[in-house]
Amino acid sequence: MRYTGVMKRFFHAFFQVLGVIFFLFICVGVYLWIADPFKIRPLLDGVLSDVGTVTTTAREGVSDTVIVDKNPVLNAAQERALEVVGIDPAKVPTTITPEQEKCFTEKLGEKRVVEIKAGGAPSASEVFKARECIK
Repeated sequence: MRYTGVMKRFFHAFFQVLGVIFFLFICVGVYLWIADPFKIRPLLDGVLSDVGTVTTTAREGVSDTVIVDKNPVLNAAQERALEVVGIDPAKVPTTITPEQEKCFTEKLGEKRVVEIKAGGAPSASEVFKARECIK
């Protein structure tokens, strides 16, 4: 009987500490979502959205899916690679200046630039390396 008061105080303090820790986790999560210091939100938005796909109404049990071409210079794989990392393909320039091409070559290497020009899709790390060349 003597221990019920001690146990009650222990559990009270224990759950108060857990509540404070939970509150701090929520505060850190909100900060990370709003401030986005690690640039994670564009990755999540790109993965979670089906940007570029439009589904029309079904006729006789058939659903038509239309792919919207956002940038006529890029193929579908290149557009999707940019969308996954949070870059809107419509905002990517349709012409590349010599300065931009030089920047791409410095960041990715001549061989990889030639592969991407031929239609290869850039990886996420390549997009991050060369993202400043696009702007």
